[in-house]
Amino acid sequence: MRRILILEDDVTFGTMLKTWFTKNLWDVVLTSKVEQAKLEFSDNDFDLILSDLRLPDGDGIMFLTWLRENKISTPFIIMTSYSDVQTAVLAMKLGAYDYLQKPINPTILQQKIESALSPTVQTLTKEVKKESKKNTVPTQNKVVKGKSYVMQSLYSHIDLVAPTKMSVLILGESGTGKEYIARMIHEKSNRKSAPFIAVDCGSLSMELAPSELFGHKKGSFTSAISDKTGVFVEANGGTVFLDEVGNLSYEVQKQLLRALQEQKVRPVGSASDIKVDVRIIAATNEDLEKAIEEGRFRQDLYHRINEFSVDVPPLRKRLEDIEEFAYHFVEQANEELGKNVETISADVIEALKQQSWLGNLRELRNVIRRSVLFAQDNVLRKENLPEFLKETKKQVAPVYVKEDTVDFSLNNKANEKEQILAALKEARGNKTIAAKLLQIDRKTLYNKMHLYDIEL
Repeated sequence: MRRILILEDDVTFGTMLKTWFTKNLWDVVLTSKVEQAKLEFSDNDFDLILSDLRLPDGDGIMFLTWLRENKISTPFIIMTSYSDVQTAVLAMKLGAYDYLQKPINPTILQQKIESALSPTVQTLTKEVKKESKKNTVPTQNKVVKGKSYVMQSLYSHIDLVAPTKMSVLILGESGTGKEYIARMIHEKSNRKSAPFIAVDCGSLSMELAPSELFGHKKGSFTSAISDKTGVFVEANGGTVFLDEVGNLSYEVQKQLLRALQEQKVRPVGSASDIKVDVRIIAATNEDLEKAIEEGRFRQDLYHRINEFSVDVPPLRKRLEDIEEFAYHFVEQANEELGKNVETISADVIEALKQQSWLGNLRELRNVIRRSVLFAQDNVLRKENLPEFLKETKKQVAPVYVKEDTVDFSLNNKANEKEQILAALKEARGNKTIAAKLLQIDRKTLYNKMHLYDIEL
């Protein structure tokens, strides 16, 4: 039976697709989040991927990029209700097999599926898989060091702690490159020849986390159709990176603390423990001390993961590094998009340095990738930049909105909707940043956007 992964956040539409594929004898996995889709690939192989463009925790292009970075060449069809030629071009250049516009015509869908699964495409897919085994060090995994004073100070701290067994807590805003720092610590440690496994704690529900972290035995719950090796056992002898550790539920924090203290884990459904030897590196953009005061994070776990801490500065505080990172992201974009940009013009570098970069390195990378796509020759010019970057006026980082200045009660809906629209505009559509501006979590923001019929 052929297997398909469907990535769709519209429950009704996703269910309809699942029913259609099931009737056509497909084994269907349906999920609504990019991070959950990534986890599915840790255990399963798929014959086809059908993904929406816009999703709660990212977008289909982000997922497609992740697949290709990890040398996963499964045929990928992207679908969207937003008819955008630029998006279609980008998706195709990144390796999407085809592009569908909603509402989807079943006949057209069937034709595109048959084409994607044709013998020619499958042969090319196998060739890509063979080639990926020869080249396992993509540009995306290359670590780039900044030259600024603050980063040189940070690197000296990394050199100091890396050879030890100490747990490290990496602090910093979203998008500052905390996973880069974690990998750097691992590569400079005595564990560098053992696995480095990153876990996005924000994608782990209370039900999913024990299985993902510690594994499970076949039959331990309804969907446990086979034994699963957890992250801690897979990383034995190496490093486990817990990204956004503050998002773990309180109950999972308790289980994690036991694993760290006793250096052993018990898979779900098992009667015995497994001894493990892992080093923990955790990261967060949240104030964990405040979370402890509010009863959302365990103090004993905080002290266990915070034997040594490093603070990664935001990009706006290390402008000297922008040019180096820009060239690194150009190199990545050339590889992804089949372009040959070699030089960034001086006025582009100046424009980049004029921004406050609330999304930090992640935002810079997205801007560079988009700009490289529009480059006509081997020079990245100012006309290739997004509109907001073409004005060199210095941006000032917005002041976060205090919760007591915003009326979030339902009896003042007009003001609340205006506040959300203003935050989204200020954050240039970045919902994570908009949620921070409003001092609410991202899930609450999505719920309110749905309530007020604000385009997701």
